[in-house]
Amino acid sequence: MTKAGTGTTVATDAPAPALRIPRRRGIELALIVLAVLLSVYGYCAVGLARHGAVPPGAMGYGAGLGVLALLAHLTVRLRAPYADPLLLPIGVLLNGLGLVLIYRLDLQTPGDRAAPAQLVWSTLGVALFIVVVAALRDHRVLQRYAYVCVAAALVLLTLPILFPAVNGARIWIRIAGFSIQPGEFAKVLLAVFFAAYLAANRSALAYAGRRLWRLQFPTGRVLGPVVAIWLLSVCVLILERDLGTSLLFFGLFVVMLYVATGRTGWIAVGLLLATLGAVAVGRMEPHVAARIHDWLHPFASIDAGQGPNQLAQSLFAFAAGGMLGTGLGLGHSPLIGFAVKSDFILATAGEELGLLGLTAIFLLYALLVERGYRAGLALRDPFGRLLAVGLASIVALQVFVIAGGVTGLIPLTGMAMPFLAQGGSSVVTNWAIVALLIRVSDSARRQYDGRVAP
Repeated sequence: MTKAGTGTTVATDAPAPALRIPRRRGIELALIVLAVLLSVYGYCAVGLARHGAVPPGAMGYGAGLGVLALLAHLTVRLRAPYADPLLLPIGVLLNGLGLVLIYRLDLQTPGDRAAPAQLVWSTLGVALFIVVVAALRDHRVLQRYAYVCVAAALVLLTLPILFPAVNGARIWIRIAGFSIQPGEFAKVLLAVFFAAYLAANRSALAYAGRRLWRLQFPTGRVLGPVVAIWLLSVCVLILERDLGTSLLFFGLFVVMLYVATGRTGWIAVGLLLATLGAVAVGRMEPHVAARIHDWLHPFASIDAGQGPNQLAQSLFAFAAGGMLGTGLGLGHSPLIGFAVKSDFILATAGEELGLLGLTAIFLLYALLVERGYRAGLALRDPFGRLLAVGLASIVALQVFVIAGGVTGLIPLTGMAMPFLAQGGSSVVTNWAIVALLIRVSDSARRQYDGRVAP
């Protein structure tokens, strides 16, 4: 550059090149292909173990799962090109493994074919995934509908009270042979509301109010509405005798409150309230009290000559699996009973895949949660950060509650293992969670790409 009037040349810095964020859709596609192949391998292994031949429906199963995964991938490639490349393959692999385990259990439960229905629900889940990713261009739009979400969630939580209890819990709506679990959808709606409300009031929650001992308590005007809605939802769940979802909502509330305020004291308060609530409900509700008794004395029924209960059978299944497992299709986990296709499906995985296989499943869940947290931490807007943390925490809390119950760490809850267990409402909701995390992660990575206009 030549300076005017002097003829001298002054060196200037060249403009910094725009930061280019890799989109990694090719990596995502390769991982999806691997996930589908692993699922088809498991399907074939079950058929070979039970009948000595590849199941006749293996080709159709692989094609169906592959088409669903490909459609989901194309949607992400077109509408969320910056999304995390691991989220969708993890969902495909967990869903595929769940279909394999349910098919394996179908072979020893004559007259009960749950795998075809689960494949239909999986199709609906992927369809919802595609709709959410394609239609929701910006996750911040959800913040405008916070109170609509909480109203819908409370309606969904209340509806099962009007229907008969199933296995001691009122959490299903059954009409003409069709059943749905509204609480599965309510948890996502409540996560949206908590994220919106806490994001709007995070400063008042963290710095305003009175100080008691080492805790800073917000004013009732700020914290009151969200606590009231949470208490109402938990009371409804107690009336429905659904301890698992109650624990899930309570844990979600405490985690998001801690993330919004950054104060560790809320974790201590949450643990204290959870303990007091569990003791109170356990004394007042016979159904919950029976589960707590079975948890404290898992072998009491054996000592009484009544045979092992479900928890004892689950522990025996884990012990029989050892380190490497008996092999897909070669275990005895159907002995656990009706719950084998809900929370106890994890015992099937533990027996037939062993400790190594079970660890791999837990690592998939852990990676899914970690990528959700990573996307939240990268976002600049508080609502998106809280939403990502809340959605990832839903998966983490569900896995902890279910795994803790079937291994004897905590009382049984009766929840469905995400993606693995039979349950249409559960698999559809979990696909919606993955879709929202895809949208959040796309926004998180897009904001750092210099090629994209702010």
